[in-house]
Amino acid sequence: MKVSHEVSALRQRFPDLVFEAGCPSRVLLDHVMSKWSPLVLLALAEGGTLRWSELRRRAEGVSEKMLAQTLRTLVDDGLVAREAHPVVPPHVDYALTPLGRELTDLLSPLMVWAFDHAGAILGVEPPPARRD
Repeated sequence: MKVSHEVSALRQRFPDLVFEAGCPSRVLLDHVMSKWSPLVLLALAEGGTLRWSELRRRAEGVSEKMLAQTLRTLVDDGLVAREAHPVVPPHVDYALTPLGRELTDLLSPLMVWAFDHAGAILGVEPPPARRD
């Protein structure tokens, strides 16, 4: 069973299931599970290489400051690649790295689960799926 395998993998890393305050995994979790990181990562997973404006459109509601901060963190962590083209006006592309792709493969089912259960858990109806 997959769940028991994942639990044993967790126990291999945390034998007492104590998640120590100084563990680097907690810092990484903070980066990838922030308010905007999952949305940016999943937008890149579905959209391939995207420019700033397209990322901002897909992560509806994110401010320029928060998008810049989120992208900087994800680039620094090696999850997103940033390619600046030497043209005027500036043209910067963002894409997932192989490590980022591995992460989004795990995040996608979580996002589907959240969408499917948000209404019941929060007592509201989720917005209908968009057909752009």
